Amino acid sequence: MLHIPGVLDAAALAQVHGLLGQAGWIDGRATAGHLSATVKDNRQLDEDDPLALQAGALVMDALARHPLFAASALATCISAPLFNRYEGGATYGDHIDGAIRPLTKGRMRADLSATLFLSDPVSYDGGRADDRRPPAAKHAVKLPA
Repeated sequence: MLHIPGVLDAAALAQVHGLLGQAGWIDGRATAGHLSATVKDNRQLDEDDPLALQAGALVMDALARHPLFAASALATCISAPLFNRYEGGATYGDHIDGAIRPLTKGRMRADLSATLFLSDPVSYDGGRADDRRPPAAKHAVKLPA
């Protein structure tokens, strides 16, 4: 797991928060694979929602400018980000992100996944990402925005 700090500056983070605050949220299982859907209990923005597209563009632009991300990911294709939220005890149970991501026109290998934290860790409960690589049995990560 690679921690890349400072992806979004304060202005971009505020813009993303503003967009997410106006958006309509749907059942997060809409993008889960068959197995993940059984443990996914969250809300997310519809991938085609104009507000999700605007927020996604801000994130994608920031990633494109970040030298550590570019050097580490070496990606030829990056799918638009999915924006998820968890409230009222919602969780995304133990799962492994799918290796093949369906797209509107075809499919894409998804060998690399990323979590971008958008809120200060002390401002909410839960929200940890688990690193399950050997030799660590399980290491929970909750990083600053």
